[in-house]
Amino acid sequence: MSKIIKPYKDSDLGKKEQVAKMFDNISTNYDGLNRVISFGIDVKWRKKVVEIVGKNNPKQILDIATGTGDLALMMANLKPDRIVGLDISSGMLEVGKQKIAKANLSEKIEMIVGDSEDMPFGDATFDAITVSFGVRNFANLDKGLKEIARVLKPTGVLVILETSNPTKFPFKQGYKLHTHLILPIIGKLFSKDKVAYSYLSESANYFPFGEKFNNILRKNGFTNTEDNPVTFGVATIYTASK
Repeated sequence: MSKIIKPYKDSDLGKKEQVAKMFDNISTNYDGLNRVISFGIDVKWRKKVVEIVGKNNPKQILDIATGTGDLALMMANLKPDRIVGLDISSGMLEVGKQKIAKANLSEKIEMIVGDSEDMPFGDATFDAITVSFGVRNFANLDKGLKEIARVLKPTGVLVILETSNPTKFPFKQGYKLHTHLILPIIGKLFSKDKVAYSYLSESANYFPFGEKFNNILRKNGFTNTEDNPVTFGVATIYTASK
């Protein structure tokens, strides 16, 4: 991604610090707004991710950019030995911990504050690693992907769910209208952070998708890369091996 998109254009903080601050600010109403903005379709996308992950019967799962733990909670149904949810935002994790406690899964799912580019895990630790709407927030995409490759087992699978841009009429035009106009307006009306949803929209539009992202995965140590667009290309599910 040639252009570096940051949440706060007038801030001297680096992207990593800005992203953490932004998600801390919107953590309390993130889940509700997310359902509204995506019309609830994001839940179906996550179910597809869980289905792919489950094919390998993973015992150790890492969910990077776990946020409030939606995907981690869904993957608990796969009956792994352990799920670790890692995120740079302590605010998002606190919301997630409450949800996990309510589901009586605190012993199964561990939520930790951490940097995806410098993770506190040994080499080849996890059978499966997932990232749901998080890779476009990496400060250094190449470094983050190399770090994922490091902690993934040789037999493991990486599954990434990320926004992409529809390329066919009329979905391309409808998506642009939604992300450029509707999403920022909803964010400004209902979020405590007035620029957060403008950033999320802008970063989605600039992030490489499809074969371009497959090439980035290959460059950083992955093979058998596949991209599966969902809902007319609004999002894409990527799978890759080490």
